[in-house]
Amino acid sequence: MSPVFLSTIFTGLLLVAFGAHFLWHGLRTEKSAKAFPRSKAAAYLLMGTATVWFLYHVTQLGPADFGQYKKVIFGVFLFVAVSSFYFVPDFLAVRGLAALILLIAGFLLNVGYMHFAMPALMLKVFVYTMIVIALVLGANPYKLRDFFEWLYKHPYRPRAFGGIFALYGLLLVAASFTY
Repeated sequence: MSPVFLSTIFTGLLLVAFGAHFLWHGLRTEKSAKAFPRSKAAAYLLMGTATVWFLYHVTQLGPADFGQYKKVIFGVFLFVAVSSFYFVPDFLAVRGLAALILLIAGFLLNVGYMHFAMPALMLKVFVYTMIVIALVLGANPYKLRDFFEWLYKHPYRPRAFGGIFALYGLLLVAASFTY
């Protein structure tokens, strides 16, 4: 099995699971969704995972990427990550999610490099959309709170939101078998 196939099918399955949660639970997801942006547990999990993954990449820097300074870069970014829990703890879960999305997007785009089949393009459309969303949320994390306020104003919106993700996930799963 090719890495592109696996990346496409796993991304599709994750989208189906995410969408099915909103489809199945609808408005019952409101309390947990609205608590997410300021959740300390989510902040530690997401920001911690993103920090470890990013610092691993720093350890892999070569000479063309300032590899001779990787110990300094590692220390600076570790200090920034740890101090963010003390100096800017608001919406840290959202910032951690945005960083994790960007790291996952980099991995998915590397896997799909030079693949121009329709399933790979469908995956790339989703990935680039998520990159834009991650950049917006990383710079303005309160926008996720505003989005949740909008999402839960009408009872059909959470289910429609989930339906869109589940449908696109099913599309990716089906398309992955055409490689």
